[in-house]
Amino acid sequence: MFTATVLTMFPEAFPGPLGVSLIGTAWRERGLWSLETLDIRAFSDDRRGFLDDTPAGGGSGAVLKADVVARAVDSLSGPKRPLLYMSARGRPLTQARVKEWAKADGIVVLCGRFEGVDQRVLDARGFEEVSVGDAVLAGGEAAAMVAIEACVRLIPGVLGAAESLSSESFEDGLLEYPQYTRPRTFEGQEIPEVLLSGDHKKVAQWRQEQREITTRERRPDLWAAHTAKD
Repeated sequence: MFTATVLTMFPEAFPGPLGVSLIGTAWRERGLWSLETLDIRAFSDDRRGFLDDTPAGGGSGAVLKADVVARAVDSLSGPKRPLLYMSARGRPLTQARVKEWAKADGIVVLCGRFEGVDQRVLDARGFEEVSVGDAVLAGGEAAAMVAIEACVRLIPGVLGAAESLSSESFEDGLLEYPQYTRPRTFEGQEIPEVLLSGDHKKVAQWRQEQREITTRERRPDLWAAHTAKD
C-alpha cells in the first residue's frame, strides 16, 4: 500500500484537504493508501524540544538542525521510499516526477520551517528538493499536501475511471481543454455548439484544438517543448 509519511513540526496540520472527497475516502474507508505524520520535535535532545539554531555565517532566522532531522528520518522502517524536501529552490514538481513516485511504496516528505534545513542532512540522506511554484511559503506543509495528493490520485481505484486521467493537463505535454455543463445558457454565455452536436469525432477535434490554444497562450514553455517533439 502507498504510504505517505510527513516529517513536520506541525502534525496537527494534517490531513487537511487530504482527508476529504475521493482522496479522503480512499484513505479512511477503502484503505487504498495510508498517511502518517512524524513530529520532528520529538527527536530533539533539548528538553524544551528546540530543533533549530542560528544560521552558520550569520543572518536572520533559524535553521533546522541536521542531527534532529537525521534522527527523525532514521527512525522510519519499511521499504525504501523517495525522500522529498519541499523547498522553493527545488526542482519543479511535474506530472512526470509524480508518476514515478506514485509507482513506489510511498513517499517521505520533509517540511521545512524558518530559513530551511541544514544542507548536510539533505545530502547525507539523499533528499530530493521539490518546489510547487515560484513563491515562498512559511513552511512546507501546504506544499507537502500538494505533492501527496498528486501522487495519491494516480493510485488505481482512488479516482475511479482510469481513462479520465489520460487527457488531463501535462499528461502529454498539453494543458486540459475547458469544461462545460448545464445550464446550457449562463449569463448570456452558451455552451459551445460542437459539444452538443453528438458528433464524437468533432468533439474530440475541438477539445484537442482547445488544448493546443490554451497551452500556446498560457504556457509557451510547454508549447515549445511539445512542438519540438513533432
